[in-house]
Amino acid sequence: MNWENKVRKVVPYTPGEQPKIGGIIKLNTNENPYPPSPAAKAALEAFDTDEMRLYPAPDASELVDAIAETYGVKSSQVFVGVGSDDVISMAFMTFFNSGEPVLFPDITYSFYDVWADVYRIPYRQIPLTADFRINADDYIQPNGGIIFPNPNAPTGVLESVDTIEKIVKANPDSVVIIDEAYIDFGGTSVLPLTAKYENLLVVQTFSKSRNMAGMRIGFAIGSEKLIKYMNDVKFSVNSYTMNRVTIKCGAAAVRDREYLAQTSGKIIATRETAKKELAKRGFTFPDSMSNFIFAKPSKAPAKTVFEKLKERRIFVRYWDKPVIGDYLRITIGTDDEMNALYRALDEIFEEEGK
Repeated sequence: MNWENKVRKVVPYTPGEQPKIGGIIKLNTNENPYPPSPAAKAALEAFDTDEMRLYPAPDASELVDAIAETYGVKSSQVFVGVGSDDVISMAFMTFFNSGEPVLFPDITYSFYDVWADVYRIPYRQIPLTADFRINADDYIQPNGGIIFPNPNAPTGVLESVDTIEKIVKANPDSVVIIDEAYIDFGGTSVLPLTAKYENLLVVQTFSKSRNMAGMRIGFAIGSEKLIKYMNDVKFSVNSYTMNRVTIKCGAAAVRDREYLAQTSGKIIATRETAKKELAKRGFTFPDSMSNFIFAKPSKAPAKTVFEKLKERRIFVRYWDKPVIGDYLRITIGTDDEMNALYRALDEIFEEEGK
């Protein structure tokens, strides 16, 4: 007998490289280059370690209430999880069960097809337009659900609220999930539409604009009915998904709106400068509204630039795949980190020109 015949086999998601060496410039995983809110640091320092012996509250109410207060919704409209990946995974398990294909773009967050394969959910990848945009009409067809990021990843392209509302309105019999991991870097959230459409779920994260990727906090906001269904599934899998330290630090951080605006503003300013600097060096790219730029070099192949940057201890993201294999995704770092990137690019292009 071959027990491996009974194993669920999938091709796993491949995250950006996490180098185990020091002295690098890490622009490959869209982490925030600035420290978390001082309020989160104070909450961590005040944490009573004796609490570690106790289970956390299953409903993570302290964090849920803080998110609800910050976004002006009821606590019963908020779901939290261990990063937005956990939240979206739970949403796939909860909502995508009709047997009809779930729709998402062909160039998008590459975890979506992995979850679909893990949970045996049929899916259909919808091609983006030539300029990496979503055509709302492509999503008006029979489906078992819809999901896409806004701004999209890895392109950074932002779709309008009107475009998203058209898709949600046209699909009243499916749950539509908008993954807003990067929305704080210049986009307009569709969160207000959750009051209008019972089938809309909006997912956000603390990993990007709130500078807390290491804490693993994600959340979703939607109708009370959607959130109840998600919690029913969550409590059937693992009641204690969030630890006590994370709950306290997250609650403190989400209330610090001033710090969020301050650090996001810095990243936006550096991003806009980066667009000019990369364009001067021959890169082309869609207009990013996220904390990264999806850039195509003209003076050398993307793979070559990726490898030569790595030799200089500067890490960016590269996918050896059709269409996007000509591009690099460059996370926006501090001004000093970006200046080091520009100097390295100048060296590389000079070498390639010889």
